[in-house]
Amino acid sequence: MKNIKYSIIVPVFNEEEVIQQTYQRLITVMDSADAPYELLFINDGSKDRTEEILIEIGITDARVKLINFSRNFGHQVAISAGMDYAQGEAVIIIDADLQDPPELILDMIEKWMEGYDVVYAKRLSRKGESFFKKKSASLFYRTLRSMTDIDIPLDTGDFRLMDRKVVQQMNGLREKNRFVRGMASWVGFRQTAIEYERDERAAGETKYPLKRMLKLSMDGITSFSYKPLKLATYAGGLLAITGLIYMLYVFYLKIFTEATVPGWSSLIIIQLFFSSFVLILLGVMGEYIGRIYDETKNRPLYIVRDQYGMDEIKSIRQEPITLKNNSWKVTK
Repeated sequence: MKNIKYSIIVPVFNEEEVIQQTYQRLITVMDSADAPYELLFINDGSKDRTEEILIEIGITDARVKLINFSRNFGHQVAISAGMDYAQGEAVIIIDADLQDPPELILDMIEKWMEGYDVVYAKRLSRKGESFFKKKSASLFYRTLRSMTDIDIPLDTGDFRLMDRKVVQQMNGLREKNRFVRGMASWVGFRQTAIEYERDERAAGETKYPLKRMLKLSMDGITSFSYKPLKLATYAGGLLAITGLIYMLYVFYLKIFTEATVPGWSSLIIIQLFFSSFVLILLGVMGEYIGRIYDETKNRPLYIVRDQYGMDEIKSIRQEPITLKNNSWKVTK
């Protein structure tokens, strides 16, 4: 096979309704790029017919490769696995739901040819998403940017092109709670943006409900900022000053006036506020400690159940995995 110039990484999870359409649009775009490419689908534990459809596609198209996880490990881990296996000089990450238009890949390639190492897509609008989703996403990106020293671009997702040397550096970052777009900013290199209007999902349901969005947000903040931990120091100082002022006020009332010192209501309110704040800070510290615990276990990021069309190519990172069915001839 010719040297692969472009690797397209597509993490998939229960995308049977859209995966055929995604494949057709991707090959239409990449055929026009007039260079060898591979479509690397990472099946993140799908329970529907996604795997079966991809196998049917791969039997007739040698450019399609499929890696099946042993279970659902998460979207960010699936992207990381794709980068481990990708062979191209340029690696493009795109979701299967077609909210990010594959046609934009050609514009990314042009920027890469100009000398940029990372070309990321910046959303100007988000069609088909609720008011809450839009506002919460906007708040998260701005909060994250204000809390870190890393320049993480606003309103960007994982849809991007990265040069081989960038991917090699990112493959060396093996933290368990991953925030890929932040890691791409952290490694540096020459980066630029392409703006676009994000479409609605072509079919199916979002794979990032509120619970997963909150986890991704926490992963992003704890991976690139220590400021939440510093909050305890600032808050402790503020509460100490407030307590001192209130104590002086109580002494003043007792010594110089006949007024009754405010009683139980104010004390209970203060106690409830202080206790709640302490519990919140303990929760924040628990998030960091939990991530330290994850790292010390030193478990692999993912486990591959089987793979198809890989021609004995193994992950750049030698995870403890069991590989079988290295061709598209499936045996049971």
